[in-house]
Amino acid sequence: MIAGWAFVALTVAKAPPSSPRPNIVFILADDLSASDLGVYGNPYQQTPHLDRLAGQGMRFTQAYASAPICSASRAAILTGRSPARLHFEFVTKLPDTVVGGDHALQIPSYPLNLSLEERTLGELVGDAGYHTGFFGKWHVSAHNGGYLNWSTTHGPLQQGFNEGGQEFGSHPYGDSTRDAGAGGPLAEGDYGPDALTDRAVDFLNRHQSKSFFLYLSHYYVHTPVETRAVWSEQFNLAELPPPSDLARATYAAMVENLDALVGRVLSELDRLGLAESTLVIFTSDNGGHPRYAANRPHRGSKWNLYEGGIRVPFIVRWPGQVPANTSRDTAILGTDLFPTLAALVGTEIPLTSRLDGVNLLPLWQTGYLPDRPEPLVWHFPFYHPETGFDQVLPEIGIDDFAVSQTYPHSAIRQGDFKLLHFYEDDRKELYNLETDPGEQTDLSISNPAKSRELSLALSDYLQRVDARIPVKNHD
Repeated sequence: MIAGWAFVALTVAKAPPSSPRPNIVFILADDLSASDLGVYGNPYQQTPHLDRLAGQGMRFTQAYASAPICSASRAAILTGRSPARLHFEFVTKLPDTVVGGDHALQIPSYPLNLSLEERTLGELVGDAGYHTGFFGKWHVSAHNGGYLNWSTTHGPLQQGFNEGGQEFGSHPYGDSTRDAGAGGPLAEGDYGPDALTDRAVDFLNRHQSKSFFLYLSHYYVHTPVETRAVWSEQFNLAELPPPSDLARATYAAMVENLDALVGRVLSELDRLGLAESTLVIFTSDNGGHPRYAANRPHRGSKWNLYEGGIRVPFIVRWPGQVPANTSRDTAILGTDLFPTLAALVGTEIPLTSRLDGVNLLPLWQTGYLPDRPEPLVWHFPFYHPETGFDQVLPEIGIDDFAVSQTYPHSAIRQGDFKLLHFYEDDRKELYNLETDPGEQTDLSISNPAKSRELSLALSDYLQRVDARIPVKNHD
């Protein structure tokens, strides 16, 4: 084990000598499915800026979030450690939130604050001499006087980032703070101002002469699904296949709004002459919302561990280092960002660290992925929805466009095979993702050897990281 960790430390300690240290812009979307983007095959939603980014860089077709839900995924990105290892598997809640419901299993307590003892990307990259800024959605600490307000004890500024701001921008979250006259429909082609993107652009301008790390965390395309760009909404309503669905058309307008905001940042890098010296990474925190996003061909959605809940877009552009207009079908995970940026900026990771990700630089540059220190594992020991569980669909399907019942479960992927373990009835489901990306044919009975192999590997990992497992409810 010690020898294995020594290998991890050596492989992530520094970038190859031929690789200059770039500026870093990391853009994280909220609830955006991979299938939401044109470059990933969406035939309706127009995403020219993200499509262009992919054309100038590398697109991953099997990129995974570390969790099917916001806070857990974001904590994993920040630390390189899985939600199971962090004991941060759900959305952060208020301290007095009642846990559970009338279920067969007693679920773990809800997470609250990402521990200050965890080393974050802000600290990692900042230690290498970068000026760091975090703007937007944090959501790995207790809300401060209002939903999503940054904590003054466990926010980005206490977790290693030099500066930042929590502006909601043009997202509907901020509607309550806008002037009464600012809520009308926008002219065609206009998505309106966005204070969050303004802050990001200002950061680029103020720090263009130094090494910088911009972490831009969007609230788009999270609910509430609303838009002032009615022109975009109506265009998408006409383009979507029948039956007519205004809510999905509104969602499409939000996706296109997000694309435009990303385009502003990319244009500013061009204007400042920084595009060639800046690494840009774009991804999402989890799969698409079941009511609005078409996750086909994948089953499931946000809140569950079928592919639709954890498959996300992942695009990287680094001129001269990452070949343009390329794609990779290698499976990668949100926890990979931490060791990758460590290698990029030359910050060493101590042998005592326990990371779940792997350095992606060799994969980006040569197509080779080093051996993973840990398997691809997901852990969601909760029921969802938290209220009204009996009023939603009992089965999780493909493009149901409705919320379904999610039971406590974990999953593991090895090669093309993926196993899910459901805790309430100890049920196993085994799928071959190469031949069955929609997870429709359970192979656990017909291939018991592979089912047992993956089940043992999953159990071994969860035991080693002291994962919180739901237990029978005897009340």
